[in-house]
Amino acid sequence: MENEDVKLFNFWVSPFGKRVEWALKLKDVKYDYVEEDIFNKSNLLLQLNPVHKKVPVLVHAHKPIAESLIIVEYIDETWKHYPLLPRHPHHKAHARFWATTVEQKLGKAGWVAMSRSGEEQEKALKEANDIIEKIEEEIKGKKYFGGENIGYLDVALGWIAYLVPVWEEVGSMKMIEPLKFPGITSWMTNFLSHPVIKDTLPPRDKMLLYYHNRRNNSQNLHKV
Repeated sequence: MENEDVKLFNFWVSPFGKRVEWALKLKDVKYDYVEEDIFNKSNLLLQLNPVHKKVPVLVHAHKPIAESLIIVEYIDETWKHYPLLPRHPHHKAHARFWATTVEQKLGKAGWVAMSRSGEEQEKALKEANDIIEKIEEEIKGKKYFGGENIGYLDVALGWIAYLVPVWEEVGSMKMIEPLKFPGITSWMTNFLSHPVIKDTLPPRDKMLLYYHNRRNNSQNLHKV
C-alpha cells in the first residue's frame, strides 16, 4: 500500500498544504502535485473533500484524506522513515495540543492584524503577542521543536517562519520582535535554511501581491 500512487491537491500559497508537502519531502515520498484554484474549485476537489471543500487533500491508494494535520499524521503512520511525531504518548499529545492551539489563536490573530488597521489591528497584535510569548517558552534552547531534527510541531508551525514576515510587511506592523523573541527568531532561521524547506517556499513577491490583494478586498468588504 505504501508504494501506491500519491497525489496532493493544493493551492500554491496555502500554509496548510505546505505542511503536507514538507512531511512528504522529509520522508522522501514520491507524489504528484495537483494545483487547485481555491476561487474556482474543480469538481474533482469537491468530490474528494465534499465536507470542507478545501485544500489540501492527499489521495493515497485511491482514497482521499482531508485536513492538513490529520494528513501529516497519516503520512507519519504510513511511511515510517523519518518519524515526525514523538513516540511517548505525553510528548505526542503535547505536540498535538500546540499545533491546534497555535493555529486557532495565532492564525486568526495574525490574519486580523494583517487585514485590519487601528484598534482592530492593535487588539489582534495583543492577542498574537500573548500566544507568541508561550511559543517562545516552548522553543527556548532548542534548534527545532522536535529537538535536533524537524518534527511534527515544526511542520505544523512552519507557516510562522515564512508567512508571518509577509503578513507583517503587508499589514505594516510587527508581530515577532527578534530581541523579544530570540528563540522563535532563531528557530525561524533554522527552519527556513533546512534544505527540504527552503526549496518549497512560495515566491515572496508573489505572496506579497496575493496578501495585499486579500487585505484590500477584506477592508473593502469591511466597509460595506
